[in-house]
Amino acid sequence: MSLHRRPTLPGVQRLACALALTAAATSAIGVTVTPAQAEPTSRQDVKAQIDQIYDEAEQASEKYNAAQELQRRLQAETSALQDQIASGQEELNLLRQDLSAVAAAQYRSGGIDPGVRLMLDSDPAGYLARARSLDQAVERQNETLRQVLDRQGRLDQRRAEATGKLAELDRVRQTLAESKDEIRQRLLKAQKLLDGLGTAERARMAADDAREAEQRATRGTDRLDLGTLPPSSDRAAVALAAAISKIGSPYVYGSTGPRAFDCSGLMYWSWRQAGVTLPRTSQAQASAGRRISLAEARPGDLVIFYRDMHHVGMYAGGGVVVHAPYPGARVRYESVNAMPVTGVVRV
Repeated sequence: MSLHRRPTLPGVQRLACALALTAAATSAIGVTVTPAQAEPTSRQDVKAQIDQIYDEAEQASEKYNAAQELQRRLQAETSALQDQIASGQEELNLLRQDLSAVAAAQYRSGGIDPGVRLMLDSDPAGYLARARSLDQAVERQNETLRQVLDRQGRLDQRRAEATGKLAELDRVRQTLAESKDEIRQRLLKAQKLLDGLGTAERARMAADDAREAEQRATRGTDRLDLGTLPPSSDRAAVALAAAISKIGSPYVYGSTGPRAFDCSGLMYWSWRQAGVTLPRTSQAQASAGRRISLAEARPGDLVIFYRDMHHVGMYAGGGVVVHAPYPGARVRYESVNAMPVTGVVRV
């Protein structure tokens, strides 16, 4: 692969955190940020603290994403069960009507010994024909009764499943609320730290961050070398091209594109362009394919970071990944060694 000059990434800076937090990132989770005052502190201290806060917020965000995905699945399953219950109840009612009709016919023809009825009947042949029909009706009654009992049992089971799903759905909604609140608190804390810096300090911090990211991806040169290793498959090539096309897009918690992304959202969207639906979270994406070593990584593979697997990027070649880093930063290239690698997944 030929050498690539890394494109200028507008807004790749910590300074944009203040804007992103008050606009894109916080609006995505319904947060209104009120500027807060903080004790003056050094730019280095603020940067270290914000890095820590964003790391914690991303963990909460992936938990939020997982809860959202589970909520959607539970809602679909609950809806399907409720449809089954309604349909089953309708079938059960029809069977009971059939059973009642047979019982009524037996009642109307009952009360006299069959032999006496045969002797007294003015049309013995007709009576015998009706008796045969009655026997058949009794058989049908017994079969219908068995069906009623079977349908009732299955209906009770579906109702129990639906009750369990609804209870689980309530717990998931609580988890969503807690995760959302945790993200909001982290963002507010980061905003408070940023508000404690002057304009010049924030600009200096932004410039340092952009320069460091560039140096990590280019190994201190002014060129980005992605090597010549081909993607692992045609689909991986499409997914990688999709991810690279989004370089410069903002990071927003819970977003899956096409204009903004979080880390797993970028992987999800990119692979969808290749016709593959990945799980929504980085933890689930870690099991979305075959595990390989970092030495075997090829363009398009997923690279999972940190022990709890709360961050993910896509291998682009040459020891570089493309990923959505954190609020205020935009989708960009990054050295694969910038974060601890937990695993590599070939989809």
